Amino acid sequence: MVTNDIGIDLGTATVIIYDSQGELLLKEPSVIAVDTKTGKIIAAGADAHDMLGRTPDRIRAQMPLMNGVISDFDATRAMIDYFIRKVYHNGLIKPRVVVCVPSGITPVEANAVVSAAVSAGARKVYLIEEPVAAAIGAGIDITKPEGHIVLDIGGGTSDIAVLSLSGVVCKSSVKMAGRHFDEAIVKYIKRKYNLLIGERMAENAKIACASVKFNEDEQCEIVIKGRNLNNGLPGKQVITRAELCEALTESAEVIVAAVRRILETTPPELAADIHRNGLVMTGGGALLHGLDRLISENTKLPVTIAPNPTECVAKGTAASFEYADRLFDGFIKNSAYLK
Repeated sequence: MVTNDIGIDLGTATVIIYDSQGELLLKEPSVIAVDTKTGKIIAAGADAHDMLGRTPDRIRAQMPLMNGVISDFDATRAMIDYFIRKVYHNGLIKPRVVVCVPSGITPVEANAVVSAAVSAGARKVYLIEEPVAAAIGAGIDITKPEGHIVLDIGGGTSDIAVLSLSGVVCKSSVKMAGRHFDEAIVKYIKRKYNLLIGERMAENAKIACASVKFNEDEQCEIVIKGRNLNNGLPGKQVITRAELCEALTESAEVIVAAVRRILETTPPELAADIHRNGLVMTGGGALLHGLDRLISENTKLPVTIAPNPTECVAKGTAASFEYADRLFDGFIKNSAYLK
C-alpha cells in the first residue's frame, strides 16, 4: 500500500519516486510532451521520451529540468503532477514530499521546486541535498562523529559532500554529469568524423562501450548512426573504447578536480576518517566504466560504487523522513509549505 510520505529524485534525466517504506513507485524519464496550441499534456515519462526529436511542429517534447534545476516551471509542475497522479491514481491523497536538489541550488531555484511540488498536489514539501540523500540511501550512518565523503553523479550535476554528525562539513556542486558526457561524445564524433548523432545515440554508446580509464585488454567497439554532414545522408561509423575515452577525458577530469578541491578543504581529523572509509559514488554516472579507478588514482582513496547507484538518492530521499528531527545544516531545508 502506498504511504502518504514519498521521496522524489527530480533528476535532469530521470524522475524516481520511492515511498517511506522503501518501495519503488515510479521510475521514468524527465520528459514531457505538450500540444503547443492547446497546452494539453500529451504524454510524460517513457512515452514522451520516445517522442524526443520525432515530433511534428504542434507537439513539443522537452526536458523541463536542466543541470538539476527547473528551466521551465509550468512544464515541471505539470510533469510532477502527472507522476504524482500516476502513483496515487485518484488524486485524493495529498502526500508529504521530500525532493532532493543539487548542493549548489539557489534560494530562487529552491522556491521554484517547492512551488512546483505544492502546485502538483503535495501537502507539505521539504528539500534535501543530493549527496546527503545519497549517503542515507547508501546505508551510511551520518549521525556518527565520523567523516564520510559522497560523490553523486546525476544527469545534470555532480555533487560532492563531506558529512559528519548529521551535518555537511564542506560541499560542492559542478555542472558536469551524465548529459554532459553525452554531449562530449556528440561533439567528438562530429569533429572527427563529420557525423552528427543524437544524444540518445551518444548515451547508448556511453553505456555500452565508453570508458575514462581502461586497459588494452578491455577494448570494445560500437557502431553509431547519424547524419553525414558532407552529403546530408544517413551514415554510420565504428567507434572504439579508446576513442570514447579520448572524448570523455576532459569532462571526467572536471569531476576529479572538484573532488580534490573538497578534500583540500576537509579538516584533518575528518581527512583521516575519509582515508579509512573511502569515497562512495552514487548516481547513474557512477557506472561509467573506469571512473571509480580514475578518481581513486587521483585522490589516493579507496572508491566504492553504492549498490543500485541509480536509485540510491531516491531511496535516501524517501528514508530521510526518519531523520527529519535530527538533521542540521545542508539536510532537510526548513522550506515546508502547507497547501
